[in-house]
Amino acid sequence: MESSQTENLTDTKQDDDARQSKQEDEEARIEEYKRLMDQKIALRRNNQNPERPDANYLRTLDSSIKRNTTVIKKLKTINDEQKDGLMDELKSVNLSKFVSEAVSYICEAKLRSADIQAAVQVCSLLHQRYKDFSPCLIQGLLKVFVPGKSGDDLDTDKNSRAMKKRSTLKLLIELYFVGIVEDASIFVNIIKDLTSLEHLKDREATQTNLSLLSSFVRQGRLFIGLRSHGHESYDEFFKDLNVTADQKKFFKKALNSYYDAVSELLQSENASLRLMEAENAKVLSAKGELSDENTASYEKLRKSFDQLLRGVSSLAEAIDLQPPVMPDDGNTTRVTTGTDVTPSSGKEPSVLEPIWDDDDTKTFYESLPDLRAFVPAVLLGEAEQKLNEQHAKGREQSSESNAEQETEVHDNAQTSSATEDQLEGKADDVAKDSEEKEKDKGKEAEKSKEKDLDRKTEKDKEKVRALDGGSLDNLLQRLPGCVSRDLIDQLTVEFCYLNSKASRKKLVRALFSVPRTSLELLPYYSRMIATLSSCMKDVPTMLLPMLEEEFNFLINKKDQINIETKIKNIRFIGELCKFKIAPAALVFSCLKACLDDFSHHNIDVACNLLETCGRFLYRSPETTIRMANMLEILMRLKNVKNLDPRHSTLVENAYYLCKPPERSARVSKVRPPLYQYIRKLLFSDLDKSSVEHVLRQLRKLPWVECQQYLVKCFLKVHKGKYSQVHLIALLTAGLSRYHDDFAVAVVDEVLEEIRVGLELNDYAMQQRRLAHMRFLGELYSYKHIDSSVVFETLYLIIMFGHGTYEQDVLDPPEDCFRIRLIITLLQTCGHYFTRGSSKRKLDKFLLHFQRYIIMKGPLPLDIEFDIQEIVNW
Repeated sequence: MESSQTENLTDTKQDDDARQSKQEDEEARIEEYKRLMDQKIALRRNNQNPERPDANYLRTLDSSIKRNTTVIKKLKTINDEQKDGLMDELKSVNLSKFVSEAVSYICEAKLRSADIQAAVQVCSLLHQRYKDFSPCLIQGLLKVFVPGKSGDDLDTDKNSRAMKKRSTLKLLIELYFVGIVEDASIFVNIIKDLTSLEHLKDREATQTNLSLLSSFVRQGRLFIGLRSHGHESYDEFFKDLNVTADQKKFFKKALNSYYDAVSELLQSENASLRLMEAENAKVLSAKGELSDENTASYEKLRKSFDQLLRGVSSLAEAIDLQPPVMPDDGNTTRVTTGTDVTPSSGKEPSVLEPIWDDDDTKTFYESLPDLRAFVPAVLLGEAEQKLNEQHAKGREQSSESNAEQETEVHDNAQTSSATEDQLEGKADDVAKDSEEKEKDKGKEAEKSKEKDLDRKTEKDKEKVRALDGGSLDNLLQRLPGCVSRDLIDQLTVEFCYLNSKASRKKLVRALFSVPRTSLELLPYYSRMIATLSSCMKDVPTMLLPMLEEEFNFLINKKDQINIETKIKNIRFIGELCKFKIAPAALVFSCLKACLDDFSHHNIDVACNLLETCGRFLYRSPETTIRMANMLEILMRLKNVKNLDPRHSTLVENAYYLCKPPERSARVSKVRPPLYQYIRKLLFSDLDKSSVEHVLRQLRKLPWVECQQYLVKCFLKVHKGKYSQVHLIALLTAGLSRYHDDFAVAVVDEVLEEIRVGLELNDYAMQQRRLAHMRFLGELYSYKHIDSSVVFETLYLIIMFGHGTYEQDVLDPPEDCFRIRLIITLLQTCGHYFTRGSSKRKLDKFLLHFQRYIIMKGPLPLDIEFDIQEIVNW
């Protein structure tokens, strides 16, 4: 009770903290908005009635070209961090003669959204000091929106130009709010150009205009007569901005008209996209894959549509309209490439089966050793490349440093006096001397590095000489013995110590010449090639053309010999495909060549290819659709052509190996906990040491409820160990002391099961029938039945069904299983029939048994030996 109250108090406290935190964030946001609005009101008041300093005061400030140029250059990088320092510097200089230069730098500045307010304050300061600043600034900013002029000259990149327009429009709106821009008519021309329907022909221009219009509406809702939500206290400020009713009407009409036009364009583009998707779906169904041209055109149209939809939705949200809703065609499937491909079987992508069946297989094909961690780079041919790159970088850095020093010297020479020129000349001489010394040191360092590299190379060569099996011929002779992952990886590392162009060629020839009967070597050879390909790119490029050429030669020859060579060749290609060395296109071209002439050896080749890498390609997202189509063609050819049974079985095995039939999940039988406990005791816990414990636990069970189920479990002796059947009989004897009817029920059921087995004579029941015979013998051993029941059962076995028309079905002449049943029963309890009347009954039965054996003809050796043991008792 106390813990639940504590939890409730904790939850309540957490909710209160979250609510308080949210409230504090909202209050902070409101305070920030109020601060900005108060700042705008103050700036607008000062900008509308500026108290500009007179000419005498400006003459007292610094008017030097050098100082003014330094300050003006900083206007190109206005940001909030440098704002205060920049404004102090602007107050300390006289820019009367440099207003146009200051305006040009402000117009060229690449402002972020966070820098707009800082730029507004800087512009307000310049507006309050210089009368001709504002007209010049407005004219310079408007040039960004004039096509063919500054907008194209400043930035040739379209994305940069769009970002420039966006930041400039934001700056103009903020300047209008603070009173630097006094006439709202400048926005009329901007909006008229942005909403022009001529731009709809250019998709990139349309995207840019949509973004600009959305930003314009969100920032200046008053231009179209919309109020700012939640900030009604500043309505008076926005009413004083002198936006006329005609201007508001124009803005609203222009935006609504443009929105209707782009909505129609969006609907048209959506229809084109759906039409292309339908055409692509037909091509996929027919060929299994799209051409690169179709895929590229579809992706381009899809990307354009998505961008247009986002832009139109953003504009609709800004002007308080409902975003457009695109009609959905349920019959059209979106066609994509790569991981977005959905298999044609109707499964969801999340239900796709893994490519590899187990972790060991995945490790074999994907976890390749990194040769750079085991072999020095010089032996892999990478050290020289790195050294050349370092030399090239060093030369570039030295040339860049020289160029920078020359540039700095040149600039200083232009802005300094004659005395400074002399000092700089001396400094240049000193710098040149130091550069020459540095170059000499650099050359000496390079020479020392080369010497170290030579020494290291010699040491590596000594290691190679000392390496066991250093000879390439010995290494190649060991290739056929590499039948494990560790052996082939070790051999790959050893080959790297013998790496050379001639060695690689010799290795490729040896791998290509794998014996045609040694198919088990192909996965390991392919792993070696995949491992070497990370550092030696020419190894797979030499081997793949050889395999492809051999395949084309064998497939075009159309003879019915060399089947083993053909299978070796196609399996090698399949293994390389699983290591992603052979491209999937090569595998599909080989498979298509076999399907085009689907007869004789081509059937074997196609099936071997599918058995090797068909499952891999079918489960890979990039190739699943094409492989599914190929498999359908394969089964269609099998049904059309009259194949012999061997080829028909091959095709079915290959098909179902790649694409197993869908089966419903096995429903496990749900048993009550009490029944589960009984099964655990009998089939898991029961052994010689625990039989007393199991008996005590069974006695504790609710007998009326469990008796019938116990009898059922006792009869399933075949589900336990055969050597522990006598323990079940022991439990039967133990329980019969307390429940007399239990042993009778068990014996009746055992005899009934024996008779049912004779009537059915089902091969699947043979293990169960042997266990029941053993159980019956053990029941006699524990005195639950007498000898008459045993002999009646023995006679029943040799006589049941004989003399009827079903004799050949119930006991075929070649079937010796009844003899095994009799031997099992006699081996279990026959040693008790060695004297008295029981011995006479057994001798009499053995005569009938011998007659039955003679009727069967020749017997298996194990049965003959068992019979001899019984007769010799």
